This record gives sequence, structure tokens and C-alpha cells, in this order.
Amino acid sequence: MCSLHRARGSVLVIFLLLHSATSFYLPGLAPVSFCEPGQTGKENESTIEIFVNRLDSVESVLPYEYTAFDFCAIDSEKRPSENLGQVLFGERIEPSPYKFEFKKKVDCKPVCTKSYNTNKPEDKAHLDFLKKGMLLNYQHHWIVDNMPVTWCYDVEDGQKFCNPGFPIGYACVVNVSPFISCSDFKDKDTFYVFNHVDITIHYHVVENEAAGARLVAAKMEPKSYKHTKVEAPDCAGGPMYLNNKFSGELKIGYTYSVQFDTHIRWASRWDYILESMPHTNIQWFSIMNSLVIVLFLSGMVAMIMLRTLHKDIARYNQMDSVPAGGGFGYDLGEDAQEEFGWKLVHGDVFRPPRKGMLLSVFLGSGTQIFIMMFVTLFFACLGFLSPANRGALMTCAVVLWVLLGTPAGYVAARFYKSFGGEKWKTNVLLTCFLCPGVVFADFFVMNLILWGEGSSAAMPFGTLVAILALWFCISVPLTFIGAYFGFKKTGIEHPVRTNQIPRQIPEQSFYTRSLPGIVMGGILPFGCIFIQLFFILNSIWSHQMYYMFGFLFLVFIILVITCSEATILLCYFHLCAEDYHWQWRSFLTSGFTAVYFLVYAIHYFFSKLQITGLASTILYFGYTMIMALIFFLFTGTIGFFACFWFVTKIYSVVKVD
Repeated sequence: MCSLHRARGSVLVIFLLLHSATSFYLPGLAPVSFCEPGQTGKENESTIEIFVNRLDSVESVLPYEYTAFDFCAIDSEKRPSENLGQVLFGERIEPSPYKFEFKKKVDCKPVCTKSYNTNKPEDKAHLDFLKKGMLLNYQHHWIVDNMPVTWCYDVEDGQKFCNPGFPIGYACVVNVSPFISCSDFKDKDTFYVFNHVDITIHYHVVENEAAGARLVAAKMEPKSYKHTKVEAPDCAGGPMYLNNKFSGELKIGYTYSVQFDTHIRWASRWDYILESMPHTNIQWFSIMNSLVIVLFLSGMVAMIMLRTLHKDIARYNQMDSVPAGGGFGYDLGEDAQEEFGWKLVHGDVFRPPRKGMLLSVFLGSGTQIFIMMFVTLFFACLGFLSPANRGALMTCAVVLWVLLGTPAGYVAARFYKSFGGEKWKTNVLLTCFLCPGVVFADFFVMNLILWGEGSSAAMPFGTLVAILALWFCISVPLTFIGAYFGFKKTGIEHPVRTNQIPRQIPEQSFYTRSLPGIVMGGILPFGCIFIQLFFILNSIWSHQMYYMFGFLFLVFIILVITCSEATILLCYFHLCAEDYHWQWRSFLTSGFTAVYFLVYAIHYFFSKLQITGLASTILYFGYTMIMALIFFLFTGTIGFFACFWFVTKIYSVVKVD
């Protein structure tokens, strides 16, 4: 009887667990149910509210807040809270006066009317700033139920392009506008404002009627109307335009229309965002082709290394088993010295490198960045850092970097001690402040430029203080703790002893010198990321949504493998040439991938972007230098650890005297 009660209890517990599991949603993806007015329940809402984000442009790096252009705004309502990632990216989400009831059709509803008088300096400044925004193609970014509102329009070959934003207007400075015939205006310096939007909300009715309906897509179409009666707009007449010759009073009436339509199920509500990037569909073949090539080359490198090393080790072991004068008619000494010179430098291969302090600091910071990137991409693959959860990716990366000070201090201290260093205080302080200080100084200078330009991306002073507090109060103490354990341990034991007198390195050929090897070493790793790099740069500078985290994680793993194998291969060639200075060379060989990244970013700036203005150009290259430095430390650390493992392995297997 007791066993029966226990069985029933177990079944009940399992049922409750399954029931609770059905109500679990990833962050940012929890559904909100809506119903018609008068039918509002405890968990349903009837009012749909549009939130507005910052305005940005592909022709300028400077984003601006929604209120900077003097659009219709609400002053009384409180702004939604923003996480650290949103603040770092300069997102400024605010409530808007665009509110409507679920399933209630609205036609040409007025929002507000803005009046300007060019004789007043303040009004003239607002109009000039609005015209400048249209000239630089600044775009709105609206949000409905945590979904971006997209604008779809026809392009060449009958295809439809969807953009997660829409322009504030168009400037007919040249007769090239695809949305309105600029020839209708006598003057080519005419600007017309998008002061009306047609909004279409797609929803899905839940099977359980009490649960209401859920929004699955939000699309809109901007229009320009010069309302005949601004107080009672009818959305008729020609476009709302102004030019540089205009003077006097001007009224701009903002209106909107709303309609509803049933659509696909809730699980597919983010699929319509994929229409915003049609070029990603045709790039999959190129991406997979690049992936196959990288895997093939990596396999060849691994096969060559395994076969060559196995042959070398077998010959050396055979040489050690033969008497000094040879045996069985063989004399292996000269042959070994001529073909396998890497054994000749066994007494110098673990000699401490020059500038060992700086190398150990780079290794500590690189380890910190590597673990941060791996964990962040892993969580992104699980969906916890999806685009729906705004700012989560950057927040996770910053928090992880702060908490990973211990591995950085430990690695830097351990290798610095193995290099024979004794200035442990200097080592810890450089690990804490050198690389993070360079990044923060660059970021602070960029922030000063944003402050000077009045951009919404400028970080508030309080946020800067909070970041410094995270750095000094959490990351620095953790780095000291890691360094304490690193110095407390004994130095890294090497499989061979180091000679007191350094061996003279013979003259190297062109291909075995350091610089050609370093330059060639970064080509293969860069080849496996340049396609994915295009999408990442598009998401940052062209304001497109990035969602391919699964493939990005795969490319990350392939990059680690490729950096390791390419660096090991070049390290082996240099050791065969009796050049035992492998520490810095291994770090710089894979780290040179960052130089190719920088060159590609420069090419992307001049070929893909239309950024104008000195401030935007400085901001682009300033932020690019931060990314290049982080990438340099990350790839360089991978190459060093791969070569360290390789050198330790081969000299511990081979019998050396």
C-alpha cells in the first residue's frame, strides 16, 4: 500500500514538473497575450504600445535619441530600464504616443502637430537638424511587444526587401529617390518628411480562447502627407515637403493608421525578421564551402604533422639505440643533424624569451578574453542571448570579463615565473591595467567625441563610474588572487634542461625568417572567418540584426583549431632550422590574424559604407582598433598555448641527453 502511494506521488511530481516545463520560455521570448477592450483578463492586455529606440544611419556612426529630432514624444511617462549592454551600445528605448487598442482599426489618427517659425533661431535649428537627418538618411527603430517594426518595399527583380527601420524622410538633393519622383519639385534641394505611418499588426489566436491572442509580426509603411487641415487630418493631398528657401511658419502634423491581420503561429513570430536580410540566404553556400575548405586544410596540416613527427621520433629513438660509431652499416649522426635539426636545440628551446614580462601579461589578458568569448558564444547558442533579449550579449561579455580576472592573473604569474621573472608586483599591476587600460582609454576618447557631438551613444558619467568600479573593485582583486596562486606554485617543469650558453642560430633562409612566417601564419585563420566577419560588421555598422550564433560558435571552434595547427606547423619548421626563439613568434604568428582583420575593416569602410564626416570616421577606426586589439590577444594566446603544448610534447617523448 505504501509503495502504491509512493508511485502515485512520483507520478504526480513528474506531472507537475512537465506542466511547469511547458510554461518555461527563454529570456525575452515570454508571450504577452492581448484581447479586445472590455475583455481584459488577469493575464491579458488590450492596449498595444509602440516604443521608440535611437535613430541611426549607415552614413554616420553618430546615433541620436528620438527626441533630438523634435518628433512627437511623451514627457510624463517613465523610460523603461536598460541593462549594461544597452547602455554600452547606446540604445535609448522610450515610450511613444503611438498607442492603440487590439483589433481596433484606426484611420489617419492625429498624434501631434509641430509648429516652426524660421524667424525664431530655436525653430530654425530644429528644422536644420531635421533636414540634416534626412540628408544622412537617419532611420527610426520602433518596437512592438519586443519585436522590431519592419518596413518592406520592392526592389529589383520583383524581390521584396525588409528593413528593421524606416527613414525620417528623403532629401531630393539629386533625382535618385526610388520612393518619390524628385522631378515633381522645382528645386533639387527639397526635403519631404515621413509624417504618417500605416501599421499592420499580425497576430495569432491561441487555441484556448481565454488566453487571448499573441502578436507575431509588426510591419509598417511610411508616407508623407501635407494635410489640408492639420487640426483634423484626412491623409490626403501631396507630400509634406520643405526646402532651403522656405521662410515663415510651418506646421507638420504626424498621423498613423492601424490594421490587424491573422498570421502564423507564435513559435514562428521571429521568422519575419529573416526577410530583413535576404542576402544571407544566398551566402549559405559560400559559408559552407569555406567551412569545408578550412576543415580540409586543417586535416592536411594535422596529418602532415602527425606523420612527420612520428617519423622523426622513430629515427631518433633508432639512433639512440645504435652504438656511437654506428651499427649494422648505418651512420645516423650526420643524417640526423642535416634533416632533423630540431633535436639539436633541445638545450635552448625553453630558454626564457626577451620581454618575458610583456608576453606573460598578454597571455593573461588573452586567456581572460578566450574564456569570455567561449562562454558567451555558448550561452548565445542556447538562445539565452538572442536578439529578443536586448543588450544581453554585451552584458554577459562584460560581466564574464570582470569575473575572469583570476585566470588572467594566474596564467600571467605562472608563465612569468617560468620565464625567471622576479618583479611579481609589476607583473600583477600590468596584468590588471595594461590591456584593459588601453581599451578604456580608447573608449573614453571615443566617448568624448560622442559627448561633443551630442550623440545618444555617449555613455553617461554615472555609467563610466560604474564600469570603473567593476574594474577596480572586482576584476583587480580577482587578478591579484589569481596571481597569488600562480606565484605560489612552483615554476613550470620542462622536459629538458636549458644550457647555460645559448646556441648560435645559423643564418636563416627567407622562408624560415620570423617576419615571413608571421605574415603567412595569419592567412589560413583569417580565411575561415572573413565571410562570417562580413555579417558581424554588417550587424555593427549597417544596423542589421545578427542571429547566426550557432554557426558563429562553429566558426569560433574552427578558428581555434586552425590557429593552433598553422602555428604548430610553422613552429616545427623554425625548430628544424635550429631557430629556438618560438615563444614570441608563436604568439605573433596567429596574432597576425588581427592585422588581416584590420585591413579587411579598412576595406569594408571604403567599399561597403557611405560614412561621411570626420567624427564618424574617427569613431569607426577608434572602435575598430579596440576590436583588433582584443582579437590580437585572443588569437595570439591560442597560438602560444598550442606551440607550448607541441614543444613540451615532442621534447618529452624523444630521448635527449
